[in-house]
Amino acid sequence: MKTFSRFCTVSLLALAAAGPALAQTEIVVATVNNADMIRMQEVTSVFEEAHPEISVKWVTLEENILRQRVTTDIATGSGQYDVMTIGNYEVPIWGKQEWLVPLDNLDAEYDVDDLLPKVKASLSYEGTLYAAPFYAEASMTYYRTDLFEKAGLEMPERPDWEFIKTAAAKVHDPENGVYGICLRGKAGWGENMNFITAMANSYGARWFDEAWDPQFDTAEWKATLTDYVDLMQNAGPPGASTNGATQALAQFSSGGCGIFIDATVFASVVSDPEQSSIADKVGFAFSPDAGKGKSAVTLWSWALGIPAASRNVDAAKEFIMWATSREYTDLIAERYGILNAPPATRQSLYDNDAYLEAAPFAQLTLEAVDAADPENPTVDPVPYVGVQFVAIPEFQAFGTSVGQSFSAAAAGTMSVDQALASAQSLTERAMRQGGYSE
Repeated sequence: MKTFSRFCTVSLLALAAAGPALAQTEIVVATVNNADMIRMQEVTSVFEEAHPEISVKWVTLEENILRQRVTTDIATGSGQYDVMTIGNYEVPIWGKQEWLVPLDNLDAEYDVDDLLPKVKASLSYEGTLYAAPFYAEASMTYYRTDLFEKAGLEMPERPDWEFIKTAAAKVHDPENGVYGICLRGKAGWGENMNFITAMANSYGARWFDEAWDPQFDTAEWKATLTDYVDLMQNAGPPGASTNGATQALAQFSSGGCGIFIDATVFASVVSDPEQSSIADKVGFAFSPDAGKGKSAVTLWSWALGIPAASRNVDAAKEFIMWATSREYTDLIAERYGILNAPPATRQSLYDNDAYLEAAPFAQLTLEAVDAADPENPTVDPVPYVGVQFVAIPEFQAFGTSVGQSFSAAAAGTMSVDQALASAQSLTERAMRQGGYSE
């Protein structure tokens, strides 16, 4: 395998002088249609110039469709993709199934020890790395400093949910196009259930007890969903139950919301005057808690992995090492500004004084990632791993089904009690069918 030093750009003149063109290996990369991955596509020519024997074909999909496509592809072993954009939900499950190529022999120049320990661990199975993090995220509370000042509010560094509810009500001003809070409402295990599960953790709720019995009939879940629905209906924008992360981010960035609780990766967007009309009016705080010792923090990483069915493993590994390297971070910083460097994957970024100066949210991001505890995500013990998800194969299906009930509650077409009863029934059936309980 060629060494990582090939990152340096090869001039076209040098290639022409080298003789006949080399036969190319085409790798197919399946990815999500977010800003970071679109930027990667824009700079793919740098990789291809440095690796004339490899060409890259992109398949770019909306998040839910991406998950469906790659899950089907890897489970059937069809080998349609050589590189998949996946997350720390899929990686340990698929690594255990031997559906992914282990990334245990990356070149020394890649410096795998520079990866943040919690992010690296979340993309490993039994100590072996199965996907390399492109970027990672926890969650934080964003707020409009101007609206808070006008309302006489001061955001605590670590707010609780009572403060969030009070503050959202005070800054809610729909007559002037400003809504108290923007949250994920769109149904999906990676959409509204991402937020609601983390919120539930902080309220002392859990998906299952240690015997895999669903817990949606508990007081903790009723308190969680009641407060979530109240926030969405009384301080959220119209149509909040259909808003995904992208829509909520757009509303906050355009000045339409006073509070936004979501991924730390969005900090660079809301702080960039070219992408945010309120860039100079944004404050940052920790994810809220309910006084039970757990905050509503999440932990996610979009990562690049190689399906075992790929016929181009060496070329795919070369691409992954380039796309998740320090040098790639430097390339993005140079072309798009250092705020857009892929965050929360490498310690070296947080040792960079230029980044720390440009990103007032950098230290909070590191603290949020460190606070996430996938092995112990809840107040009471649970049999599963995962902060905002349950790391078992069946979760994609029943997590989205529960999300549909909770989205209906936020829309007002189902009561909180009905939504919780539906969630209880759905998960009980899934556990029986999966052999987790009788």
